[in-house]
Amino acid sequence: MSNAVLILGATSGMARAVARSFAKEGHAIQLAARRPEGLDEDAADLRTRFGVEVTIHAFDALATDTHAAFIEGLPELPEIAVCAVGAMGEQDDSAEDPEKAAFVLRSNFEGPASVLAHLANAMDARGSGTLVGISSVAGDRGRASNYVYGSAKAGFTAFLSGLRNRLASKNVHVVTVLPGFVRTAMTDGMDLPGPLTADPEEVGTAILRAVQRQKNIIYTRPIWRVVMAVIRNIPEPIFKKTSL
Repeated sequence: MSNAVLILGATSGMARAVARSFAKEGHAIQLAARRPEGLDEDAADLRTRFGVEVTIHAFDALATDTHAAFIEGLPELPEIAVCAVGAMGEQDDSAEDPEKAAFVLRSNFEGPASVLAHLANAMDARGSGTLVGISSVAGDRGRASNYVYGSAKAGFTAFLSGLRNRLASKNVHVVTVLPGFVRTAMTDGMDLPGPLTADPEEVGTAILRAVQRQKNIIYTRPIWRVVMAVIRNIPEPIFKKTSL
């Protein structure tokens, strides 16, 4: 059986941390990104530090018509696939420019859902596998500050839930990851609250453990489960007056 882990969107800080977490456990790593030339140093580091096989692959999440061929072109169908694809964008830009909004929606929902759907079918046919989708707490309730990004993540979360339900009897597990704030290039410059903010390595370790323990939905920091439960349950007349 394959022990390979496919990392989609492998140039992000979280994706790199995920790759290190699984490589440390002895997994072969398949790194995939739109700019694969940026992965050479990462691949060399993983090989040197952990002694695992690492391959690099070109992958464009928005070129959905290429996803089937991308999977067929991998050295082997991975046992685990982690989708770290996403783009936050700027809410003001998305509100004013439909094309920029469409890019955020496609980057966070359409592209990730497409490639995971192809992987799900392949793993279903094989009879084993684990799919991990990194979504966001922003999808738990639409807020004025990031509702385009949040709505895309809400769709992705719902997709992962349905996929998990569909594959529950097929020996293919689906994990939904809701990291909350993470110190990465995406959040650079933001004033992040310490107790709610994780480092990429913390996310990588959490994902590894979630896969090993067959978890369904994880918040990287448990406090987010409480925070989002409160936000989801604020009555709409009151919520409309907030500036979250």
